[in-house]
Amino acid sequence: MLGLKLPTDPRWVNIVESNIPEILTDHAWCEQKAASNAISIIIHNSERKDLVTDMLVLAKEELEHFEQVHNIIKSRGLVLGRERKDSYVNELAKFMKKGSGRLFSLIDRLLFSAMIEARSCERFKVLSKNIKDKGLAKFYRDLMISEAGHYTLFLKYARKYSGEYDVDQRWQEWLSYEASVIKSYGKEETMHG
Repeated sequence: MLGLKLPTDPRWVNIVESNIPEILTDHAWCEQKAASNAISIIIHNSERKDLVTDMLVLAKEELEHFEQVHNIIKSRGLVLGRERKDSYVNELAKFMKKGSGRLFSLIDRLLFSAMIEARSCERFKVLSKNIKDKGLAKFYRDLMISEAGHYTLFLKYARKYSGEYDVDQRWQEWLSYEASVIKSYGKEETMHG
């Protein structure tokens, strides 16, 4: 369904399990950034009522996920660490085409967002199937389902507003680019690392 060209090696979970506080902090900040991304899309596309409505719902869900992760952190006697840079997301951002017009910028932002959600969904699935902590396994399974809905929402809007642009071709370009990026990751206890 996700179409990712390079799956996450399940052994990545062994790295994650070596530092649960780090993955939880990184994950919490990923959720906060996802909420901020939805709000940014609203700010730059306020005239698109349907998009604004759905991005508001998505931003709320992402903030709820942030809260859920924070609650897990607190329940384990841990403290939310400082925000981290997400090198994977920064690498993906380099692929967005600049100066191609407002509509194409929106479409590419939606595809960029779908790409991040697709990889997050895939990582949550790997965690849910391989992590030894049963509570976290269930948590990541539930989030996987939610992330899949976010991924398809971004793709839906990219196709809806496509105009003369071939969204499916551009999506294939995104999938290929992401595969070239992700092969350098999977070695750290971070959500995309």
